[in-house]
Amino acid sequence: MKKFVRGTAIVGVLTLAVAACGSKPAESGPSGGSDNKAFKACMVSDSGGFDDKSFNQTSYKGLQDAVKAKGLTEVKAESKSDNDYPTNMTAMVAAKCNVIVAVGFKLEDATDKAANANAGIKFAIVDSAPAKPIANVKPLGFNTAQSSFQAGYLAAAMSKSGKVGTFGGVKIPPVTIFMDGFAEGVAYYNKQKSKNVTLLGWDEAKQDGLFTGDFEDKAKGQNNAQNLITQGADIIFPVAGPSGLGGLQAAKASNGKVNAIWVDTDGCESAAEYCSVLISSVKKGMDVAVQDAITSVVDNKFDNKQFIGTLENGGTALAPFHEFDSKVPAELKTELEQIKTDIIGGKITIESKVQPKAS
Repeated sequence: MKKFVRGTAIVGVLTLAVAACGSKPAESGPSGGSDNKAFKACMVSDSGGFDDKSFNQTSYKGLQDAVKAKGLTEVKAESKSDNDYPTNMTAMVAAKCNVIVAVGFKLEDATDKAANANAGIKFAIVDSAPAKPIANVKPLGFNTAQSSFQAGYLAAAMSKSGKVGTFGGVKIPPVTIFMDGFAEGVAYYNKQKSKNVTLLGWDEAKQDGLFTGDFEDKAKGQNNAQNLITQGADIIFPVAGPSGLGGLQAAKASNGKVNAIWVDTDGCESAAEYCSVLISSVKKGMDVAVQDAITSVVDNKFDNKQFIGTLENGGTALAPFHEFDSKVPAELKTELEQIKTDIIGGKITIESKVQPKAS
């Protein structure tokens, strides 16, 4: 099983007497009466924070949806750096959480240790899986290579310069899986159309490319995007969380010459100020997966079988075109739908080696 991790503050209304490296741990109870108000649904973010307009924010929405639907008490810990993960996880255990959701691959070690030491608590982790299954850990994986393949094809088809670019935050599987799929989609377009659109920023064969080195620094993201733009790329695919927002800034500053495709969530919803440059987004259904995982614990239906979001089950998808809807040719829309059908049916095989596999 390929492993997928990610960023310290614990936030809510009733502050707990537990210290963390970031904000103090806290709880938010349901607004009305509920038989489930004693149930604590908890979450630890990675260093990107809950307002990253991407990965953590979408996962947090799943926690909020579960709390609202089931009348639970919410406890959350927002990590400010990678050093905060063990501290925040320990704080969640001390808070007597019923279920703890870890957002990302970089929380893997802290989650595994906490789960093995606390059999009475259920855990779920986004974009990762234990090396060996743990009875009380539910892995939540997403095959975003599939929808990124569509995004690569879309970018190649929409490019006017014949060059598109991508960059990542950190070179880890949850990032490179997007870049792999994107690269394969560009290559598929070239093969189908006898074109030669160039991809800048990622070489799938060498597993080498352009990265900011973190998920927080927007200036680095803007510099990476500008690097790609200087080389001629007119469509940018940032896979870098908040750092990637810098890429959108660079695209917006081009005054219509450069556009982008966002990741994790529909960028026109999470980062609406950049919708004018977003052709589409590669959506990752972390909110639904997180809500389902929490609900399964509340309903005593928890299992540790890995969830894998795909094009087929809606766990990943290409977002609407929004302001670009009239600019994307009808023929291209039809081709993208056919690609989806062919991926689901096995006619198109994604080669990325970091695709999650069922445990």
